[in-house]
Amino acid sequence: METRILYVRLPCNPIFPIGVVYLADHVQKLFPAVEQRIFDLGTVPPLDFGSALDACVDEFQPNLLVFSWRDIQIYAPVGGRGGNPLQHAFEFYYAKNPLIKLRGALGGLRVTTAYYSELWRNLGLIKRGLRRAQRYNADARSIVGGGAVSVFYEQLGKSLPQGTIVSVGEGEGLLEKLLRQQDISNEKCYVVGESAPREKLIHEAPTNIEKTACNYDYIAKIWSEFPYYLQDRDFYIGVQTKRGCPHNCCYCVYTVIEGKQVRINPADEVVAEMRQLYDRGIRNFWFTDAQFIPARKFIDDAIELLQKIVDSGMKDIHWAAYIRADNLTPKLCDLMVKTGMNYFEIGITSGSQELVRKMRMGYNLRTVLQNCRDLKAAGFNDLVSVNYSFNVIDETPETIRQTIAYHRELERIFGENKVEPAIFFIGLQPHTHLEEYAFKNDILKPGYDPMSLMPWTAKKLLWNPEPLGSFFGEVCLQAWRQNPDDFGREVMRILEQKLGCADLEQSLKAPIESTEKQLLKV
Repeated sequence: METRILYVRLPCNPIFPIGVVYLADHVQKLFPAVEQRIFDLGTVPPLDFGSALDACVDEFQPNLLVFSWRDIQIYAPVGGRGGNPLQHAFEFYYAKNPLIKLRGALGGLRVTTAYYSELWRNLGLIKRGLRRAQRYNADARSIVGGGAVSVFYEQLGKSLPQGTIVSVGEGEGLLEKLLRQQDISNEKCYVVGESAPREKLIHEAPTNIEKTACNYDYIAKIWSEFPYYLQDRDFYIGVQTKRGCPHNCCYCVYTVIEGKQVRINPADEVVAEMRQLYDRGIRNFWFTDAQFIPARKFIDDAIELLQKIVDSGMKDIHWAAYIRADNLTPKLCDLMVKTGMNYFEIGITSGSQELVRKMRMGYNLRTVLQNCRDLKAAGFNDLVSVNYSFNVIDETPETIRQTIAYHRELERIFGENKVEPAIFFIGLQPHTHLEEYAFKNDILKPGYDPMSLMPWTAKKLLWNPEPLGSFFGEVCLQAWRQNPDDFGREVMRILEQKLGCADLEQSLKAPIESTEKQLLKV
């Protein structure tokens, strides 16, 4: 019997579903006879999720359903399900006014209810789609993957139907083997009810896939909702230029999911993919890499790509990305401006070199500043979002002062209104160095449930430990009270009022502990 694959992107914010698009494209190139369909619940009104899924399954009658689950975003730093989860949590944990505390508790209850409702709804949609498909093909089966599944694969497997294949990380190799009817036991997956996930499954290296330009003529044929993403001229469409991240940032799960080996997509293929979208009217692109320039050894690849974009004649485009600003060069800065980069995010986490080192982030803050000056000199005049995650490891009043000094220097370089501080408190995720740190310091016990939103677990997973936890809680509450529409800048202003600002040079130094002290600690 011929294989008919239905890709179902489970409901989430309207973000371009690049994962299922690339999967379908990969399968079509290897198995052109396989019938495929993409169904995106992100474009369907919530009341219609079940009936729309039923109608799609009835029409297409798949025998393989591939569910993509993107988000289980428990601790969002901005408005999300039921309001602002961070604000609700901080009001509940830190507010002194009983009425504010009650408001936080009620808001937290709404968030918790919405979170569990979405969890059960998505699990229900997976079961519903599979049951419906089995009306037409008794041996129909399902694969469940995506970002959320890759992080919480051990927990989610307990709630999925027997026989479901749980895919961790990239899915191309797994789909290839399934379609060839080969053994999948060595792939990054497990089968619910038949096998248990291998220990440290997520840490296994992904298969190296030769990536070619996505065939959007084919995608348009199998995905009726594709035009939805082409209507809004301000919408950014995802394009991937590489996979993998070589770094060890203590809180980040990207390097685990995508693997440490950076695999570059050929520049000609990336430009050819962009050209197809450009010819459909798209002018805004988001490079979906974990980091656009993950290390200095990949600078030449970035230069080659941007130069080929210049040579392509796509002159009226804009693009954005996450960027490690320690890896810029004057030539790269010039090409970034020439090719229309109009926004980028840098996750420096802290403006203290000492803390950057402790969090294993592997970059030099002095170099970041110089490269930002080069970018400004090249003509960059757009918005920079700088992610700060306070109170991660060994934060002190002095390191806070250093972060303030560093941020003020970024404002001097780009302009105060062009630098947007995004204030995060880390949501601790499994499989990270921060989780290991929490185990070693008796903050968490092995066997805890990372998907729990119960208050006694949530306060530990929303990483804001004492002795500074209450201080940051009060600062954030004051910022929401005084200027909720410019929360990040208000937090920085309040911190500077309370603690002052260090000399910039102090921010850029990282004292090295003596060998003797390190041996004593061991």
